[in-house]
Amino acid sequence: QVQLVESGGGSVQAGGSLRLSCAASGYTYSSYSMGWFRQAPGKEREGVAGIRSDGTTNYAASVKGRFTISHDKDKNTLYLQMNSLKPEDTAMYYCAADPTRRAVWALLAPKDYNYWGQGTQVTVSS
Repeated sequence: QVQLVESGGGSVQAGGSLRLSCAASGYTYSSYSMGWFRQAPGKEREGVAGIRSDGTTNYAASVKGRFTISHDKDKNTLYLQMNSLKPEDTAMYYCAADPTRRAVWALLAPKDYNYWGQGTQVTVSS
């Protein structure tokens, strides 16, 4: 049974940093895609950053240069380092996994990701 468990969310002031973690269990695929998504109240879920098993990454324009996605294969843990946070980054953040190697543009598309975590809240105050 695949489980994704996010952690690391919290409340920070604008300009601060947070690192989100997503621990995966029961999930061992040689070819995969993983991503971070966020959803603010009243808004649709949007892709933030994605990574493939070959190391290819993709970022939403709104976070490029501020956020970094990485995956520790030994620990089977996905990370999102978030720097220079802005109030508009406030949202529930979710990690997701798909046991296929997606096209780069599709890394940020929530559709058809097989597995999702429960989310971790990020709140950025001005």
